[in-house]
Amino acid sequence: MEFTRLLQIVGAEPVFGTALLLAGDVDPAHVRRQLSRWTRAGRLYQLRRGLYALAPPFQKTRPHPFLVANRLVRPSYVSRQSALAYYGLIPEHVPTVTSVTTARPGQWDTPLGRYEFRHLKAGLWRGYRQLDLGDGQSAFVAMPEKALLDLVHLQPGGDAPGYLRELRLQNLDRLDLAELHRQADQAASPKLQRAAAHVTALARAEAQEYEPL
Repeated sequence: MEFTRLLQIVGAEPVFGTALLLAGDVDPAHVRRQLSRWTRAGRLYQLRRGLYALAPPFQKTRPHPFLVANRLVRPSYVSRQSALAYYGLIPEHVPTVTSVTTARPGQWDTPLGRYEFRHLKAGLWRGYRQLDLGDGQSAFVAMPEKALLDLVHLQPGGDAPGYLRELRLQNLDRLDLAELHRQADQAASPKLQRAAAHVTALARAEAQEYEPL
């Protein structure tokens, strides 16, 4: 396979798997050898075994980090600090893309960034949606309320008022507090219920702080 042929097959796909290249009458071993050569030559990024992205200047669309996260581990959705930063609920830039999965936890260091996956039990697998990220890309991302509850659930002492204050939560008017409590109650977790109560108090304090005189 020539590299020009690869570009024709991949097109504008920001991320692609080897299965895309193995359809039809091809030699799988030859295709994999070519992928290894192109990766060493800097034409491709290998994200994990069997998953690649075109490197500049060949890529037509820069892969969104959330799309990459979804493709690295399936099933998964972006949550915790990354989702909270995306919604503007915490002020800090989050260099590691944080996700949850029902599969094994792990961390991936790739040419497109670092990705962390924490295990979430199947009973808590809810509260996410598919978001349009632009450039024809989309990814599964936690709703704001679920992103906060996932963080609390996976953080020892995450329901403590001190920890919640350390997050420097902001723009809490963007949270649906009724939904926050509904999801905490649905999880039947006293820890999440306590966190929801503390966040509600923080939201009310924030609203009073910015209330016009």
